[in-house]
Amino acid sequence: MEEDGEIRHWDELIPDALGLIFKNLSLQEILTVIPRVCKSWRRAVTGPYCWQDIDIEQWSQHCRPETLDRMLQMLINRSSGSLRKLCVTGLPNDQSFSFIADNAKSLQTLRLPRSEISDAVVEQVAGKLFSVTFLDVSYCRNIGATALEAIGKHCKSLMGLRRTMHPLEVIDKLSQDDEALAIATTMPKLKQLEMAYLLISTEGVLKILENCPKLELLDVRGCWNVKLDDNFVKKFSRLKVVGPLVVDYFGMKGWDDCSNYSGSSGYLAWDFIAGDVGVDYDEISDGDWEDDQSMEDVEMRFYDGFDLDNAAFDWPLSP
Repeated sequence: MEEDGEIRHWDELIPDALGLIFKNLSLQEILTVIPRVCKSWRRAVTGPYCWQDIDIEQWSQHCRPETLDRMLQMLINRSSGSLRKLCVTGLPNDQSFSFIADNAKSLQTLRLPRSEISDAVVEQVAGKLFSVTFLDVSYCRNIGATALEAIGKHCKSLMGLRRTMHPLEVIDKLSQDDEALAIATTMPKLKQLEMAYLLISTEGVLKILENCPKLELLDVRGCWNVKLDDNFVKKFSRLKVVGPLVVDYFGMKGWDDCSNYSGSSGYLAWDFIAGDVGVDYDEISDGDWEDDQSMEDVEMRFYDGFDLDNAAFDWPLSP
């Protein structure tokens, strides 16, 4: 752009501005294309400017656990403590969750569906998640009321919780009312609560309504033991209840309007009908980073242009 006879070059933009622009690109483009353009762009993507919001939820569905761990460590380290949002699917172990918690001082939105995390690690590190306002632990089979209670006690600003499950994942349980009680007794500021397909009772839901007066959206689709009287629900003027009746995809057109705190739910009723939940995702890429590669080697390949076109990491094709 020309102004007063001078031309402003893209490489002269401040890193903050470049970071805002680069956020509109795909993860692959940010990591493999942008660094090769010029030094200032390389500095922008290796600094915190692009990594305050990290969304690798789609990418992480198609990678090996060890590759996911390395990617998380690289991106979170680059955020330099400024991480505000993290979306990732399928954390492979407790160590990954602990690493996230160690870098969560600015974290507000945390989405970890289908992650292999335990009650024990959540209890241990929940105190480090004090700034989180929205949490998604859907399809996390190894946690329960103990973890939810720890989260509620330490995440005092929590306004949104997504705890959606698949019926086949709770088939061995008699009841999950203990989870409803943990939510009711420790999360009074909730505005959005999604509990689809949990084995909860009417009493459990009433406890939540009694102790969460700010609740605006309650999703109990597939919670067949919940019987809420319409006249009773009308007493809560701000509350929208979805379920327990399950509607099809086309009946959910208004869903996005309800989900003001986390974006639209990615787990609709037809996930169950199609048998999609709990599926073992196909490994699109087998050419991940080699086990004996250090992170420094990987970064050199990405950012110093060394053999970049034949890098050991193959990216899955965009849908």
